[in-house]
Amino acid sequence: MARIVLKDLVKEFGLFRAVKGINLDIQDGEFLIMVGPSGCGKTTTLNMISGLVPPTSGSITIGDKDVTFMEPGERGLGMMFQDLALFPHMTVFENVAFGLRVKDTPESEIKERVHKAADAMHITPLLSKRPGQCSGGEAQRVALARTLVTNPEVYLMDEPLSSLDAKLRIDMRTELKGLHKRLKGTFVYVTHDQAEAMTMADRIVVINGGRIEQLGEPLEIYRKPATRFVAGFFGMPTMNFLEGEVAAADGGPLFTNAAIRVPLDATTPASLAGRKVVLGVRSEHVETGTGTNSGEVRLIEPLGDASLVFFEFGDATRLVAKVDPDLEFKSNDKLTFEFDPGNCHLFDTESGVRLN
Repeated sequence: MARIVLKDLVKEFGLFRAVKGINLDIQDGEFLIMVGPSGCGKTTTLNMISGLVPPTSGSITIGDKDVTFMEPGERGLGMMFQDLALFPHMTVFENVAFGLRVKDTPESEIKERVHKAADAMHITPLLSKRPGQCSGGEAQRVALARTLVTNPEVYLMDEPLSSLDAKLRIDMRTELKGLHKRLKGTFVYVTHDQAEAMTMADRIVVINGGRIEQLGEPLEIYRKPATRFVAGFFGMPTMNFLEGEVAAADGGPLFTNAAIRVPLDATTPASLAGRKVVLGVRSEHVETGTGTNSGEVRLIEPLGDASLVFFEFGDATRLVAKVDPDLEFKSNDKLTFEFDPGNCHLFDTESGVRLN
């Protein structure tokens, strides 16, 4: 069993508290991704799981063992980090075999396991080369093979794809997901890239300021963000936000401010009437060419499968809409728009917590 349980995990560096009491249950065989901005505590949390950084307080359990203060080599983990740390003077074969040699594995078993890992990662033709003779994607596969060859139950990865170009990153995301499916191990992966999190994770942990903001499946986090921070962190472009208040009306609840009145879903709690809120709506839920609100186009960004239209309304409030690429907009064009009521998110102005 490779279930990982973090209980009240805290890490302090002097007076700075980097991780503030994280509680997390990572299921056996799960692909869990920790995501958040730089400095949020996600890498520190991963390093505490690995044993590279001791916690200030709290506990870490892997399987049925408390590993809180065990040495990294005693935890049975495979680790892969942003800096691949391949030995430049060794061949690819020797790099992959290094962990096995440290454990005094018999030579015949080393050869068998290295070739098996190399075959799995499609790097068999590279075994006699040195890392400097490999491309970025090839070196990434070498590092994965080195992790794979030790047959760990838990794989820890800290932004392993960040140094690759865009196409290689997409290819390696697919390979990592396929690798997880074949190995059925527990993967804990750290990134600040929301696309990696959305496409690979079984569940995502969103960390901000050393605390967990939300834990859930990718589409749950995208569609029902628990806080304004989560809503703004996920989605490209970022979610549109407007400040105002909720008003009760004969036709149903409304969001209002000095520039706009937005019908809200009928399920909006009646208790929110009169409350100051922040309304969030994603670009794909801003509908142009309809409604009574008017704006003026400032910028168009063609994406191929869609176009982003940045426009202003009211007192120079800026919004962005994702529209069909065949719709032709030019700078300074007038447009009308409305929001999809079923996809309007309301957040508390102070705490940022979701209200609807």
